[in-house]
Amino acid sequence: MEHHGAALHLLTKDETLVDQIKQDFTLAKINDKTRAMLDYAVKLTDSPHLVMDEDVNELRSAGCSDREILDICQITSYFNFVNRMAEGLGVKLEGE
Repeated sequence: MEHHGAALHLLTKDETLVDQIKQDFTLAKINDKTRAMLDYAVKLTDSPHLVMDEDVNELRSAGCSDREILDICQITSYFNFVNRMAEGLGVKLEGE
């Protein structure tokens, strides 16, 4: 997953923030909207059967538009799909 950290660093230019998020995003110095997005992505990844309307409402309360919520859901789902395909086929990334 190092390549994800590298991409985040390119976007943020903040190595400390990237390290905080990689270690434990719940302790990172991020705004409420970003935290809500990450909480939702983790729940959708780890326990998709537990995602409910209240989770979407929390995103709205944090300032996410319906379009942003759709994007978060689609991107999270896509990465979960690709990662599961790669793991299921034994694909190794460079450096692993």
